Amino acid sequence: MMKALVLENQGEPFVLKDVPDPKAGPAEAVARVLACGAGLTIQHYKIGRTHIETPRIIGHEITAEIVEIGPGVSNVKVGDAVTAYYYLNCGYCPNCMANLEPHCENLKGNVGKDCDGGYAEYIKLPAHNFLPLPDGLDYKNHPAEVGVICDAIATPLKVNKRTRTAPGETVAVFGAGGGLGLHQVMLSAWAGARVIAVDTVTEKFGACLDAGAADCVDAGDGNVVEALKDLTDGCGVDVAIDYVSATVTLEQAFAALAVRGRMVTLGGSGQTFEADAMAMLVKELDVLGSRYVTKFEVHQALELVARGEVWPLVSEIRGMQEAETIHALVEQGGVTGRAAILIG
Repeated sequence: MMKALVLENQGEPFVLKDVPDPKAGPAEAVARVLACGAGLTIQHYKIGRTHIETPRIIGHEITAEIVEIGPGVSNVKVGDAVTAYYYLNCGYCPNCMANLEPHCENLKGNVGKDCDGGYAEYIKLPAHNFLPLPDGLDYKNHPAEVGVICDAIATPLKVNKRTRTAPGETVAVFGAGGGLGLHQVMLSAWAGARVIAVDTVTEKFGACLDAGAADCVDAGDGNVVEALKDLTDGCGVDVAIDYVSATVTLEQAFAALAVRGRMVTLGGSGQTFEADAMAMLVKELDVLGSRYVTKFEVHQALELVARGEVWPLVSEIRGMQEAETIHALVEQGGVTGRAAILIG
């Protein structure tokens, strides 16, 4: 039997209980979980903003070690240190074969949502969903930080590709104080850009500056576009990245773009907005979307951290008994960077 944080019903506290150990079947593997990230996505699951079938063991940003493999498994072996790929992709459709796993034609859902996840001592997944960690990552001493790389570092790294961010450009990050936004500030600065952090929570501006922001804009006063143009000598920003994706932030991000500017939306509210087609034509603007990452981009993010070029910020690390405390902090926006739970 293993210990697990079981969500018996959405909107209720976790139940820490003993449940049967998972067993690996054909093409499956089981891993012992060391830590699991506690992000806003799974808080949506817990509270019921996103519907999931219960009972369920949630969580997907894991650091783990393979303890069992089923018949036909060759990509991992017992003893391998791994993280998990969030999408339950098939691996064989044209999109998967083209390294476009987020667009899998046979997608079966998400780890910790449509199958049990990482809030337990052991996790069973299709073996191809386990991604080996590279040498150089001290995962035993930093399991929480390593666990969140697959989202906190990989997602902004992909955004940099989508926006073609180049050294010397100016990037505005909307929702910069959030768990992903703060790491986007970090990765945009790593890419050589001048970063402007935009948020309504001014108390997090210090963390944004520490992560690499050159300037911060208080979105609460409603003058975001004017402030961004003032900071760019009237030109506007080359890249606007919107982690809020509410109507108001999307329209502000679009209006603040410079000539040949690129705006990308991901996560957040996902609301509709109006964009001026003439401005798109005259200024040659790009409006983009970004949907999670590919397995290769997780690999690139892991290598980036292993080389010491960036390091994820995990400010809240608790044990399984304090899962409710962690999730309350996530719900209240009280986490700087990311939070994680040590398992066991």
